[in-house]
Amino acid sequence: MMAETSQKIRMLEQSPAVAGQFSGFVEQADWQALTALHQNKSEQDVQRALSKTKRDIDDFAALISPAAEPYLFEMVAKSEQLTLQRFGNTVSLFAPLYLSNTCANECSYCGFSMSNAIKRLTLNETQLEKEVLAIKRKGFDHILLVTGETNKVSMPYFERMIPLIKPHFSQLSMEVQPLDASDYKHLQDIGLDGVLVYQETYRRKTYLEHHLRGNKSNFNYRLDAPDRIGQAGIHKIGLGVLLGLEDWRTDSLMMAYHLRHLQKQYWRSRFSVAFPRIRPCEGGIVPKSVISDRQLVQLIAAWRLFDGDLELSLSTRESSEFRHHAVRMGFTTMSAESKTQPGGYADDSQEELEQFEISDKRPVEEIMVMIRQQGREVVWKDWDPALSHV
Repeated sequence: MMAETSQKIRMLEQSPAVAGQFSGFVEQADWQALTALHQNKSEQDVQRALSKTKRDIDDFAALISPAAEPYLFEMVAKSEQLTLQRFGNTVSLFAPLYLSNTCANECSYCGFSMSNAIKRLTLNETQLEKEVLAIKRKGFDHILLVTGETNKVSMPYFERMIPLIKPHFSQLSMEVQPLDASDYKHLQDIGLDGVLVYQETYRRKTYLEHHLRGNKSNFNYRLDAPDRIGQAGIHKIGLGVLLGLEDWRTDSLMMAYHLRHLQKQYWRSRFSVAFPRIRPCEGGIVPKSVISDRQLVQLIAAWRLFDGDLELSLSTRESSEFRHHAVRMGFTTMSAESKTQPGGYADDSQEELEQFEISDKRPVEEIMVMIRQQGREVVWKDWDPALSHV
């Protein structure tokens, strides 16, 4: 099997690294040196980072290090304080809208992977209208469009569907295959506000081991997608790694470098970070690097202490108990009552179509009660079409 995998990896046609974009940085990065950066941190390094009001990447490395684990309660308290200062008592809710589970990629951790024997569905206009109305009835005003990656669900499809969706929602984001900068600009012109592109892992070798076929196997093209999003002037850029594919600390450190690169180059955009952990799915894998609940809390607090203006997002991948306590950790955005299969809101019986298994299945009304019990207020709308570049 390893020989077969290696042969496929050698056959992949990779885009070259681009000078001035983040792939150029990754090309020169030493993974082992970055790992040593957080492994070698001491308690004194952690104390120094906690004493600061403005923290750099070296401080972030200290806060995610094993040496910081005894300081978890102090980190969470500071994280909550910073979040309240910047964002107030609010938590914004959104819903993912899956347009299609058709996919031409072979990804080891995803239920949509092309070799998985699941039913495939791409929503047509009639089915999409039913989904939109079902989501609106739940109160959502911010949705995230999600698809598998295939040429059949690409720019011509998005050009048809986004104008049908946008009039119903104040904020429209998408998490689809990487596109060219001109495509992002065009989608912005017809209603797109934000784009999320998760790198999954920043370690090239590991990335290629888990992406064996399809356009997603092009490491550099995906890596530079946030640069192209910024060049298009998209309002919000979302980053994330799939926690479990690689050492979660080193991947997170690489993402911190990525964030700072983007903030310097595309300062007109705002930024968000998500924390997806590997979840069970059809044909799924066992995580290489398990991150415990306590370590995830440490990572969340470290991100907030690293950047007080950053939007932090938590999905229904996590358990109801974890999400109950997470409201006060520094999150600004949460999904609720998510359906990870096309048509799932209008027809809840299509479990065989889902991308991964969600954990928090509570209805949105219960999520709202939970948030208010934690002393926070639910926000349905934090963006207005009048503010968009249209």
